[in-house]
Amino acid sequence: MRAVITVIGKDMVGILYKVSQICADENVNITEVTQSILQDMFAMIMLVDISECTAEFSELSDKLSALGQELGLSIHVMHEDIFNAMHRI
Repeated sequence: MRAVITVIGKDMVGILYKVSQICADENVNITEVTQSILQDMFAMIMLVDISECTAEFSELSDKLSALGQELGLSIHVMHEDIFNAMHRI
């Protein structure tokens, strides 16, 4: 089972590290990452494998959202199936 994590906000040191640390703590494997910095704005999309996740999906989402609030970023997690359904033409 996979999920998509998106991160958007003002660029700062340690964003990738802090998001990755939460994933590692919950046994979430990061399979793909793309990120861009446009002037001072940071944008990242991560594809993660949540099949071995030690937390409930809602708990993982809450932890990442809390990190986003702490850092002034928008961090969202959604199941791959929901992401694909939302972006299907």
